[in-house]
Amino acid sequence: MENKILLKALIAAQRNEISEYHTYSWLARRIKDEKNRAIIERIAREEHGHYEVFKRITRTDIKPQKLMVLFYRLISLFFGLSFGLRLMEQGEKAAERMYKSLKKDIPELAEVFLDEEKHEEEILGMIKEERIEYAGSMVLGLNDALMELTGALAGLTFALQNSKIIALTGFITGMAASMSMAASEYLSVREEADKNSSKSALRSALYTGVAYIITVLILIAPYFLFHNIYVSLGVMMILSILIILSYNFYITTAKGLPLWRRFGEMALISLVVAGISFLVGVIVRTVFNVEV
Repeated sequence: MENKILLKALIAAQRNEISEYHTYSWLARRIKDEKNRAIIERIAREEHGHYEVFKRITRTDIKPQKLMVLFYRLISLFFGLSFGLRLMEQGEKAAERMYKSLKKDIPELAEVFLDEEKHEEEILGMIKEERIEYAGSMVLGLNDALMELTGALAGLTFALQNSKIIALTGFITGMAASMSMAASEYLSVREEADKNSSKSALRSALYTGVAYIITVLILIAPYFLFHNIYVSLGVMMILSILIILSYNFYITTAKGLPLWRRFGEMALISLVVAGISFLVGVIVRTVFNVEV
């Protein structure tokens, strides 16, 4: 019975290795950067070598999982090479634990285990990608939009009491702020360029501005969709938390960083700012007796 379970686990690992070989090989053919392509080709060769190790043990020829290969190909194309490959490596954690537990009984797996660890710690860390290099600019745009707009919309919700006016006010405020933030980022990076920074001031500004604008459009959408301003406020806050979670999952996965601490910090700050702004809106409406 134990032999059957072991064989099943080994075949599953073998299928995973050949699937990753096909994924890496496909990606390598589509990467323009020579350095990144060489890294991915190297990983592909190692994955195929792992497959051959398992093949000698199981004495079985295994075909790749087509859905798995397609999934990681699409993820890497749409969300970037770093994110796709890191996500794929995270899926290997269970396999790595199995290799570690079996390497005493099956010495051939010791080298496989070391290679899998090396992929994450050494090889993937060598990959350079524009969208990750400019992550700081995206953080600036997204974080500033979340802090300013969640607070502004929360305050406007109680002060104005009209969903369409709140949405339009938020839109105008957000568009003006996005251009201001993009311009500030452009000047900041251009100043750094004089100190031998390799970042492009124009690209940094674009990443900041686009991240800000997308966040603005998402956050004001509930005020166009719902008549009840408090429903709109609640949905807006939920969307802001989901934006924070999604972005932090993307960045921490692509960079190999811990998720929950970063997410918790951003979410807490956003909620505190929104709460304070809502109280300011209550005070303004009460003191000035605003009616809209």
